[in-house]
Amino acid sequence: QVQLVESGGGLVQAGGSLRLSCAASGRTFGRYAMGWFRQAPGKEREFVAAISWSGGSTLLADTVKGRFTISRDNAKNTGNLQMNSLKPEDTAVYYCAAGFRYGWATPRRDYEYDYWGQGTQVTVSS
Repeated sequence: QVQLVESGGGLVQAGGSLRLSCAASGRTFGRYAMGWFRQAPGKEREFVAAISWSGGSTLLADTVKGRFTISRDNAKNTGNLQMNSLKPEDTAVYYCAAGFRYGWATPRRDYEYDYWGQGTQVTVSS
């Protein structure tokens, strides 16, 4: 079993920054890709960013490219999503996910991930 816990969400003004963290624990013995998704009320869950196990490959959605940065520290079994220049449309619950089947890749479909965190709320005010 693998547990993922997000942290770092909160309320910020437009143009501000937040750093989300994802801590993995449990049976984290294999290589896994880490992804971030978000879901706003009444909207579908959407892909935000992904990073391969080695960190050598990253993928960001066009909506956040240039503003968000994804990283990870495998020694600590943590991942991070640095969010800068936040916009009100970034408001959503953010989820991190681990994909053990695609550790070499940067998956962008939810079914390619195996474990999910509980989510953390990010609210960006105008």
